[in-house]
Amino acid sequence: MKIDDIRKVLILGSGTMGQQIGILCAFHGYDVVLYDLKQEILDNAFERIKRKAPKLAITYQFNAEQTQKALSRISMSTNPEEAAMNVDIISESVPEDPKLKGKIFAQFHAICDKNTIFTTNTSSLLPSQFADACGRPEKLCALHFHDTTMTKVVDVMPHPGTSQETIELVTDFAERIGQIAIVLNKEHNGYVFNNMFMALLDSALALASKNVTSVMEIDRAWMGVMHTMIGPFGLMDSVGIDTVYKITNYWAELLDHPQAKANAAFLKVYVDQGKLGLKTGEGFYTYPAPDYAKPTFVSGK
Repeated sequence: MKIDDIRKVLILGSGTMGQQIGILCAFHGYDVVLYDLKQEILDNAFERIKRKAPKLAITYQFNAEQTQKALSRISMSTNPEEAAMNVDIISESVPEDPKLKGKIFAQFHAICDKNTIFTTNTSSLLPSQFADACGRPEKLCALHFHDTTMTKVVDVMPHPGTSQETIELVTDFAERIGQIAIVLNKEHNGYVFNNMFMALLDSALALASKNVTSVMEIDRAWMGVMHTMIGPFGLMDSVGIDTVYKITNYWAELLDHPQAKANAAFLKVYVDQGKLGLKTGEGFYTYPAPDYAKPTFVSGK
């Protein structure tokens, strides 16, 4: 398969990242299918896509007519066979569980064309953890997106069994949808940026879980010294506290690390209360007007 052969994209999982990746591909001329388990989930996802589309169009520099054409290229399905029909590349954004990812890839391996490329948008796992289960390890690699409203940088990460052809094809695809591809030579937890980013979040969570100081003071310290518009806890609100919790808890359990477990426990309090950050209107801050956005936040005046 060559890059011009890719015409249709299947998004597995219609959460925040699935929505962002789907509309991004549609804006760049690809037919897109969003697959999820329930029609209600898909209906809610498409409503969010429609609400976000005009703002994303400005970010991606598309006009109103192009926005409507992009929306018309997106379809939804709860039927695996229907969703997989004539698909050239898959982007997977299901929850961070290697067994689940392996299971859903195996399901689609059985019904997709033999040339279909599989990519995972996993934030914290390695493709090798589910490469064998997926059924076509040579055609699997990570294509990891960050928040597409903030950056065009994506990570392309092979596992030891990924073919060179797949790496090159996925890199070309990333560039076709307007992204800047950072290509890794080998697997590495957290890719490049996320590896550095999670170290920051782990440190901030450790300070808060040990009650060294408050969430607000930690953010003020980071923002004041680094001259940024947002601190680590504001960033966690943006990512989703539930997402940060799942990643933190997964590695805490796997490594049996006491501080990581304490960090996960700190996050779980918010998750249990439904305070997941920006997407629920409340997390470490309340939205749409979080305290850290106030001009006097860092100075405290």
